Amino acid sequence: MTDGSRSDVGRWGGSSWQPSVTPSPEPEPDTRSRGRSFWARCCSCCSCRGGADDDWGPEPAGPRGSGSRGSGRPGSRGSGSRGSGRPGSRGSGVNAAGDGVIRDGMLVVTGVDLMSGRSDQNRREHHTEEYEYDDLIIRRGQPFYLTVSLSRSYSSSDRMALELLIGANPEIGKGTHVIIPVGKGGSGGWKAQVVKSNGQHVDLKVHVSANAIVGKFRFTVRTRTDAGEFQLPFDPRNEIYILFNPWCSDDPVYVEHESWRQEYVLNESGRIYYGTEAQIGERTWNYGQFDHGVLDACLYILDRRGMPYAGRGDPVSVSRVISAMVNSLDDNGVLIGNWSGDYSRGTNPSAWVGSVEILLSYLRTGYSVPYGQCWVFAGVTTTVLRCLGIATRTVTNYNSAHDTDTSLTMDIYFDENMKPLEHLNRDSVWNFHVWNDCWMRRSDLQSGFDGWQVVDATPQETSSGIFCCGPCSVESIKNGLVYMKYDTPFIFAEVNSDKVYWQRQDDGSFKIVYVEEKAIGTLICTKAIGSNMREDITHIYKHPEGSDAERKAVETAAAHGSKPNIYSNRDSAEDVSVQVESQDAVMGQDLVVSVVLTNRGSSRRTVKLHLYLSVTFYTGVTGPVFKDSKKEVALSPGSSERVALPVAYSEYRPHLVDQGAMLLNVSGHVKENGQVIAKQHTFRLRTPDLSLTVWAIETNFTWVMFSLSQVLGAAVVGQETEVQIIFRNPLPVTLTKVVFRLEGSGLQRPKVLNVGDIGGNETVTLRQTFVPVRPGRRQLIASLDSPQLSQVHGVIEVDVAPASGGNFFSSDRGSRSGENVPMVSRGEA
Repeated sequence: MTDGSRSDVGRWGGSSWQPSVTPSPEPEPDTRSRGRSFWARCCSCCSCRGGADDDWGPEPAGPRGSGSRGSGRPGSRGSGSRGSGRPGSRGSGVNAAGDGVIRDGMLVVTGVDLMSGRSDQNRREHHTEEYEYDDLIIRRGQPFYLTVSLSRSYSSSDRMALELLIGANPEIGKGTHVIIPVGKGGSGGWKAQVVKSNGQHVDLKVHVSANAIVGKFRFTVRTRTDAGEFQLPFDPRNEIYILFNPWCSDDPVYVEHESWRQEYVLNESGRIYYGTEAQIGERTWNYGQFDHGVLDACLYILDRRGMPYAGRGDPVSVSRVISAMVNSLDDNGVLIGNWSGDYSRGTNPSAWVGSVEILLSYLRTGYSVPYGQCWVFAGVTTTVLRCLGIATRTVTNYNSAHDTDTSLTMDIYFDENMKPLEHLNRDSVWNFHVWNDCWMRRSDLQSGFDGWQVVDATPQETSSGIFCCGPCSVESIKNGLVYMKYDTPFIFAEVNSDKVYWQRQDDGSFKIVYVEEKAIGTLICTKAIGSNMREDITHIYKHPEGSDAERKAVETAAAHGSKPNIYSNRDSAEDVSVQVESQDAVMGQDLVVSVVLTNRGSSRRTVKLHLYLSVTFYTGVTGPVFKDSKKEVALSPGSSERVALPVAYSEYRPHLVDQGAMLLNVSGHVKENGQVIAKQHTFRLRTPDLSLTVWAIETNFTWVMFSLSQVLGAAVVGQETEVQIIFRNPLPVTLTKVVFRLEGSGLQRPKVLNVGDIGGNETVTLRQTFVPVRPGRRQLIASLDSPQLSQVHGVIEVDVAPASGGNFFSSDRGSRSGENVPMVSRGEA
């Protein structure tokens, strides 16, 4: 990501931020110009030259739909775009002459049972029973079963073939037109065998190629006898989704451990971490990859990019396209990024509780959704890749560097008095940054770089002229091999660059006065497998800080940067150490931040200290200094002194920005030996959590209360259940235009509730009902947002029992947005 550099997307500009004009929905992907341009620049190996189309029989006549663009939009089932491209009523035959006449002796296919029900064998064996679809959804590299019904008994002299087609112009050479002769060896891993023939019904076992294209295929059956050839008309109800298969060892996305597959492919919710390393915050995110409409949204994203179908079987190419398309830059993708603090024309990124509302909006309208920041981009990316079958996790990097000049160091510039020169400080250190790891083999790289790959959809810098990032092998990052594709230099700098402090000299030049070696990538974490605990994964990205291997990786990487000789001239007189301590402060309260100076030498030291306090976005972009302090501190040998900086709520309130973070710049020098003191410390103010309680509403409408700690009633599939949300305003000011969001896969489609104003220090209670549609342990997630307070969220686990008499499933759980909801109760704290 070193070419076409762009200034920090979170950096404050001289004028107010204006969102870009979103495009109108595109009716069909334009692969003639936009798609080829992208692949020529981004992934030339998938430019997909044409191939021969040697068909088993005549090319199917009639129009062809894309099979995914628009085809899966809710409510469109049975439309022409779903491949119903045959004239005549459903069930009418098609012969070789194309006149629709059924002749004596022809073997007519009267029906096909794909066994696509969610509880059927195919869906269970392919681990797709949770998808809220009635279509057949299978994973490549393993067999599925179907039954073909015929006009007469099937004989050994009859010839039958299955066909799958995808895209507007299917071609055998590109894998977009697949022909599978029954009873004969197929090509490329495809094969169909007769399992049982019982009169007019033939049971078939179909082996799917482990390299099959991922997408939605139209399906038909052809027969040939001496009397002629028959083709079953295309039927939208017979379309087949094919996904990546982490259970198949021949698939590049194969994952060996079942616990990993359960967590990184099948888990519908997760934890996303934010805040600072010393004050870690966490929130639950509803990935919702199995919700109705989400799979179609994922395929629509690939169509919208104009990705050639022949490239959609390669997880490297697919994940790279997703990293480009989840942000809206270049290609009118899913989310519009906004770090300005003004979200009046969309949704505050902190208010989202999951990916479903975002993806369904994009599918429904074709417009980019406002607004996202890094954790939203990452949450949506996890949803999309898990939905397509690639094991993916959401990863947070604390003290994440943003290198803008490809030096692979974080350069901070000060004047002669060690006051920061903000106009020169283009590099930034984000309090945290969230991206994704996805698991795959890298056949495009030399051996040793399989496994976790970084994909980052947040638009920071361009890669080959496009705002995308990855996939990049974590192993190459760990060892500083910044010449490996894709985008290793940028990601290495995010996790393991040094922070270099430069001071302006009397002649105007700059000199390195301090190098902080352990300030970047101080903690890298993700949700643990099988629990809500946090897992530290720093060790897979970095060798131990300060070790010979870690220093070698840093110096190897820096040698390929724009300042390869940066470590050749460093001063090292350092016997006074600096430590910053900040209390666990709550939004709306006063706080104290302290600097502790320690003299580790054997001589007296005098430190001239400067403290500058400002608010900061989590991206490291700072506002003006609103409080400073200067003090001279005398230190005896071996002694320590604490310098306290009290900050009142009234002092910081006018300056607050998103997530309530502040940055303390500590600078100064030691009079006796000239040692330069330099330190930056970020801390945040905590926001309150939401309290959720759930009731199950029995059929006689009496309420039975239950909570996470004690379940007295049970939520049941198909029965109305009520949730109570309790919130106390921690601020002494009124919260205006308060909006609650509610979402939970299998429980509640995305719901937006407008509740008006909440007074200062007031406690409010509201209740909402929902109808569970899938059994099992589920999570219901809520958030609160207002112009005065954001980043407020809560979650509750709900155990849902199956409905009596069988499973209950309904896709009619539409989002209800913008409801005005009265409070159940209000009261002072």
